[in-house]
Amino acid sequence: MRLDKFISQQLEISRAIAGREVRARNVTVDGEVVREAAFKVLPEHEVAYDGNVLHQQHGPRYFMLNKPVGYVCATEDEQHPTILYFIEEPMAWKLHAAGRLDIDTTGLVLLTDDGQWSHRITSPRHHCEKTYLVTLAEAVDPALITRFAQGIMLQGESVPTKPAVLELLDNNQARVTLSEGRYHQVKRMFAACGNHVEDLHRERVGDIALDEDLAPGEYRELTQEEILSINLPPELQQPLG
Repeated sequence: MRLDKFISQQLEISRAIAGREVRARNVTVDGEVVREAAFKVLPEHEVAYDGNVLHQQHGPRYFMLNKPVGYVCATEDEQHPTILYFIEEPMAWKLHAAGRLDIDTTGLVLLTDDGQWSHRITSPRHHCEKTYLVTLAEAVDPALITRFAQGIMLQGESVPTKPAVLELLDNNQARVTLSEGRYHQVKRMFAACGNHVEDLHRERVGDIALDEDLAPGEYRELTQEEILSINLPPELQQPLG
């Protein structure tokens, strides 16, 4: 990668400004001043700006975040703060949510800059299951277990939902596991059954469960086992360890 492009991405400035910073002798490579904007930055190089080392990104990145209420799963939003507020990583703006949550929904959000990986989570043909803890306004009718398993016709839809697993936990609390991701699906399924979702919290995506040690707003990198659990094709898998 060209040095001016690298500086531009790292500092989130234009290529023109990055080039000026290079020519102004503010950039070093392996401790030596480099004034050529076209200098090729290699993975083994240590690049610094104004004495501060800029860490190169090697390969795709994968994180889990415990999303709190009040943040949207977007990189930019004119009206609401986004989940990137919590991510203290170089070039965090390149990350995207692999499956969004509503602004008032909490819990597990997976972030990555690997588009193919996130596609295997969000694409309907991959049937990646998501599990939610649901708190409802009224007691849950046990008959809904069968209705959810059979599929529910949502308002404005032409086909019913795919079978879903409903587990009753308390009078007004349940756990729901879906294999699709229609718009506001959990809320609309319960609304179609005459109940209202008061709180919605995502606990799991595929085999990746929200880390219990993460407080709302905290995040961590995924383990290699968690990354590979998203059913990658064999040619993209790497040996564990």
